[in-house]
Amino acid sequence: MAVSNPHEGPLGHEAADALLSPDAYDEPVADIRVIQTHISFVFLTGDYAYKIKKPVDFGFLDYTTLDKRRFYCREELRVNRRLCPDIYLGVVPLNRSEDGSIKVNGPGETVEYAVKMVQLPQEAIMTRLLDAGEVTDEDMVEVAGILADFHARAATGEGVDEYGGYRQIKANWVENFEQTRALRGGVLDAGAFDALEGYILDFMEDNRALFRERVEAGRVRECHGDCHGGNIFIIREGTGRYGPGIYIFDAIEFNRAFSCSDVASEVAFLAMDLEFKGHRGLAEVFVREYIEKSGDTGLPELLDFYKCYRAYVRAKVIGFKLFDPAVGPEEKKESQELTGRYFRQALAYAGL
Repeated sequence: MAVSNPHEGPLGHEAADALLSPDAYDEPVADIRVIQTHISFVFLTGDYAYKIKKPVDFGFLDYTTLDKRRFYCREELRVNRRLCPDIYLGVVPLNRSEDGSIKVNGPGETVEYAVKMVQLPQEAIMTRLLDAGEVTDEDMVEVAGILADFHARAATGEGVDEYGGYRQIKANWVENFEQTRALRGGVLDAGAFDALEGYILDFMEDNRALFRERVEAGRVRECHGDCHGGNIFIIREGTGRYGPGIYIFDAIEFNRAFSCSDVASEVAFLAMDLEFKGHRGLAEVFVREYIEKSGDTGLPELLDFYKCYRAYVRAKVIGFKLFDPAVGPEEKKESQELTGRYFRQALAYAGL
């Protein structure tokens, strides 16, 4: 049995450490690979993937209690079954028995919960296929159709609309600029920073009516929230566990302000991601087909605005690493370069 743990040694989380052993699972496991982010552990076992939420509070998400982690595991199941009903299998308890061992669906006290999913082949993630030049126009036509249908069925109205209105979007932008002001004059050129801030605030003020019309037209929906190439699988040949097709997974469950938005923002995220990676042609096919399939002819009026927003958020998030003492010099150097690239892309969408 092989265990691939890039962090080596214990993971510092009782249930996660238990899942490093094949004995912790209720099906035979021959190989375990661990993927760790700042908010979760994911254990790939060959046939299945198990995702545990870390007990962290970052303000925009709070997983600090077992009850909260159970709730958000169930929310993750709900939001992702909208697009991947056959991949997200359920929420399973990790229980500690009298001898102290922890096992999925085992006897004893529940000490953690995990989202259980079918494991899809990592080589089929869109970002890897893009790097290999293996994503086609036909793939983007299919992605556009999936998202158009998904958005048409997604929740809208009270409890959703307020997240896509003028007030919330402006608050998001103001927060973006405040959280990146420490980069102004360093990684981010001061003059360009000020020009972009002025442009965005003026654009929003001049287009108040347009933002209101989008809400009234039902274009604000409970979206995926994180739709980029790293969260899309393109499977050419399926197995007994999954069929060939396109799977858009890992929708945001922890904060409705991130998942509820104008559908134009969701379309802009994937288009921006494709363009950032040098695939403008694929982005154009995707946007054109989405507009045709959704009938959203007003989307182009806000497309560059939301592309700018998505690129700027990427610059902000990556820029945070520059102030993290846990990040080494090489990663900081790479992060600085990426932050600058995303910032310049945001400027280009603003015509600056």
